[in-house]
Amino acid sequence: MDRRHFLQLTALTASTTTALSFASQAMAQKIDTNAILNDPDAPTGGNPKGDVTIVAFFDYNCPYCKQAAPDLERVVKEDGNIRLVYKDWPILTEASVYGAQVALAAKYQGAYDKVHHALMAIPGKRISQDTMREAVQKSGVDLKRLQADVDTHGKSILALLKRTAAQADSLDLAGTPVYLIGPFKTPTLDYDGFKRAVAEARARQAKK
Repeated sequence: MDRRHFLQLTALTASTTTALSFASQAMAQKIDTNAILNDPDAPTGGNPKGDVTIVAFFDYNCPYCKQAAPDLERVVKEDGNIRLVYKDWPILTEASVYGAQVALAAKYQGAYDKVHHALMAIPGKRISQDTMREAVQKSGVDLKRLQADVDTHGKSILALLKRTAAQADSLDLAGTPVYLIGPFKTPTLDYDGFKRAVAEARARQAKK
């Protein structure tokens, strides 16, 4: 499947039999899991010491990413023991690249979450750069500082986006969204699906 197309929307069963094992794939293909889980430049949320890590690959022009985002944030907030890693992976349009760049630039003023949520809240798909810019302006971020950080840290932001793309390639990802939840890799989930996946990841860890 061309990576510009979305993964088929599915739900993770309680037994996680529909999910691919991230851990098994990493072992078989010698994927650098530490680079994926602990890139120092990748924005993070939730509990930094959480016992389960969720890695979210997404695009600001992906409607399934936007649909799942509130449920993901809700589960992370309610659970209180999940570490969330954001992987901006702009693969759909040029505007997607713009959105990822400004969101990552906002991190330098501690406002990644603010811009991320503003962009995710834009309804529809194939959102234009102008529409994204308006959402960023309304988010309350310091726009002068944001532009300065885009100019100053542009090379570092581009390098992070390239690393994320390389990680997606190493995992054979075909499109967005994709979530790595503990040892599992799965496409978009709803609230109950995220909860089941986290519970299953914890159960697997407890057996080790």
